[in-house]
Amino acid sequence: MRGFTLLEVMIALAIAAGVLLTVISSLNYNLALVSSDAEETTAVLAGRAKLDDPEFAKTQDTEGTFKEHPELKWGREITPVPDLPGLNRIVLTVSWDDGKKKVSLVQYAAKNAQQ
Repeated sequence: MRGFTLLEVMIALAIAAGVLLTVISSLNYNLALVSSDAEETTAVLAGRAKLDDPEFAKTQDTEGTFKEHPELKWGREITPVPDLPGLNRIVLTVSWDDGKKKVSLVQYAAKNAQQ
């Protein structure tokens, strides 16, 4: 009779387990990246929509939340550009996950556009 020895079977199982663990950890890592990218894309699109809203430019609020995405918070900082009078730099920071993750969008606008 011809067959595999116990040592050959154990080596084959060890190799299979190593390959399987590598594939599972790689899949888990890539799924986490997809989830993170989806969150960041949602934050950027919500922030861009807020910056493009003409009513938002007229308000004096410096922070708030999004109606469509209550888990996202925004904060706005408006500063004049020193080298270019009549121009403001608007930084809109969108944060989520209790402020652990955030993305900032920058826009330049004429001072009279925010009134």
